[in-house]
Amino acid sequence: MSGESPRARASEKEPAADPRAEVPRAGGEGRLSAKNLIPLAVFALGLGVFFLAGLNRYLTLEALREHHGLLEEWVRNAGSAGVLAYIAIYAAAIAFSVPGGAVMSITGGFLFGSLWGTLYILIGATLGATILFSAAKTSLGDPLRARAGPWMRRMEAGFRENALSYLLVLRLVPLFPFFVVNLVPAFLGVPLSTYVVGTFVGIIPGAFVFASVGAGLGSVLKAGREFRLEGIFTPQILTALVGLAVLVLIPVAYKKLRGPRT
Repeated sequence: MSGESPRARASEKEPAADPRAEVPRAGGEGRLSAKNLIPLAVFALGLGVFFLAGLNRYLTLEALREHHGLLEEWVRNAGSAGVLAYIAIYAAAIAFSVPGGAVMSITGGFLFGSLWGTLYILIGATLGATILFSAAKTSLGDPLRARAGPWMRRMEAGFRENALSYLLVLRLVPLFPFFVVNLVPAFLGVPLSTYVVGTFVGIIPGAFVFASVGAGLGSVLKAGREFRLEGIFTPQILTALVGLAVLVLIPVAYKKLRGPRT
């Protein structure tokens, strides 16, 4: 008979623990803390104030049609302060994802012209989107990635490999709401610099379209004619945007076809 105890024989059959295996942290890395919830609380508070105060009624074409004369006069008298106010209001609207971004863009073209309006739209939209991206990444992005399984890490790795190209496509072609494209990269670990560049460059064509429409809106408003947002993105403009998106994806397709370097 062997002198080994049953406990010793059982321990020989059990595989050794893998030192590389992840050990749950005591604090719970994927757990939402009070610090994580602060951006969410600010976001909810901002949305609540926006709707309770009835500010949504000012971000409509009807409000622009009614107050366009006052807006023009105020911008002329305010000078650079009017520009800063427009950019700040636009950035806040994007950061809190309130409805009316298209009206804000058209208003920029109406007040400042197609070229300057495009620039101010780009600055305001990029600033607001970056604020939302940073808040989402801090409050939800890191805890979500910590709790997610391998599928999330694979998806994140695939997106980050061509993050700028994918982000440019999402910005160029208006397939998804603007606020959705603001949030998704935060959950996929996109670097801040890539996000800012992709947002600024990717929205240039759309911003120019809206600003150009706004720049020609003065005669329409003065004549009292009807104007609708549905007619802005014509088939010709959509075709051009899709063409730009295809060009952006060419490096990604080339990299896939070439395969890994040996």
